[in-house]
Amino acid sequence: MLSKVAKVYGETALIKLIAVGLVIGILLALFVPVIVPVIAVFGKLFVSALKGVAPILVFVLVMNAMSQKSESNATMKPIIQLYVIGTFLASLVAVTASFLFPTTLKLQIDADTTITPPGGIIEVLQNVIMNVVDNPIHALTTANYIGILAWGVIMGLAFRHAGDELHTVLGDLAKAVTKVVQWVIRFAPFGIMGLVADAIVTSGVDALLGYAKLLAVLLGAFFSVALIMNPIIVFFKIGMNPYPLVLATLKESGIYAFFTRSSAANIPVNMSLCKRLGLNEDLYSISIPLGATINMAGASITIAVLSLAAAHTLGISVDMPTALLLCIISTVGACGASGVAGGSLLLIPVACSSFGIDNDIAMQVVGVGFIIGVLQDSCETALNSSSDALFTATAEFAERKKLGKLKASDLTPRAEE
Repeated sequence: MLSKVAKVYGETALIKLIAVGLVIGILLALFVPVIVPVIAVFGKLFVSALKGVAPILVFVLVMNAMSQKSESNATMKPIIQLYVIGTFLASLVAVTASFLFPTTLKLQIDADTTITPPGGIIEVLQNVIMNVVDNPIHALTTANYIGILAWGVIMGLAFRHAGDELHTVLGDLAKAVTKVVQWVIRFAPFGIMGLVADAIVTSGVDALLGYAKLLAVLLGAFFSVALIMNPIIVFFKIGMNPYPLVLATLKESGIYAFFTRSSAANIPVNMSLCKRLGLNEDLYSISIPLGATINMAGASITIAVLSLAAAHTLGISVDMPTALLLCIISTVGACGASGVAGGSLLLIPVACSSFGIDNDIAMQVVGVGFIIGVLQDSCETALNSSSDALFTATAEFAERKKLGKLKASDLTPRAEE
């Protein structure tokens, strides 16, 4: 009997399980509050497991990514530039939305917890520099994500000169750590059940309203980037009405990615779309898998919005130069986000650390992210994956425009063969 239940659980989509866990947590908090202290343990265990694996995940993934030698053709540069520009502008949209609609979260802050907000951009930069030169072992054990990122980049660049055997080992290590994260996240429904039940009993239904406002800010930023910012980028590059191409990528790539919640799983879909757009296979066969790794506009939005929500909750004043630094951190962090569901949430502590926010509090914010992840992660992945095909097509169409060979019909994919 138990084996059958475990099999069904393993084969059921995570998004459905999280939705069930969310509903059960709400019902238990409203009708059986006496059992909530027991259920809350699941939430604490889930957050603790994330805290344990997140530093190792960031270090290994960044180190492995940086160790790979780039042998891409020079024509890949325009696509990569669009990936980076799109991700950075998405973080700007997120920061703007967060300033316009500040969100307060329900966090558990111990009385003896000391929050030391930075005094401004100079102090932030000083903290960043000091964290960069931290001992790598100390950075891992204390969850100093700035130091972890720095050492991951440094070690990865050094390993570029190593033999193929070491590159294979690093690749296998990255896959192994990612698998561990997948195991942990597979228990997210239980963790979310405990987190939401504890939040409602402790803070009342107002906690859910806080989450609803946060989700509204996130979704507003996602849709603004997908339907306003990205079309502006495309129009700037090709000088034609961008919406046939934008809507085609959202319809044929974004919707599928919304349900799979995996950019990697959406690679075949994007490749098929690029083929029907008549793009160069030598380019999109490289740019689409690359985009699934580094083109993370949705992730940069999630990191920026949740980090600023944490800062607002703790009363930390964020000036414009610091906000700009957050955009840069969100862009860099998003490019290294894990490809698993909820992977961007694990990089929130990287941004929070620049505000002087304690790792324990930052991981509570990660927990909040998982609570709203039923919609947040689906929309984030839809934006990420559809942008892969959008910017790949945009870069090639821009080249055709220079040669006078671009037609309006090129922006609409051919029918399935």
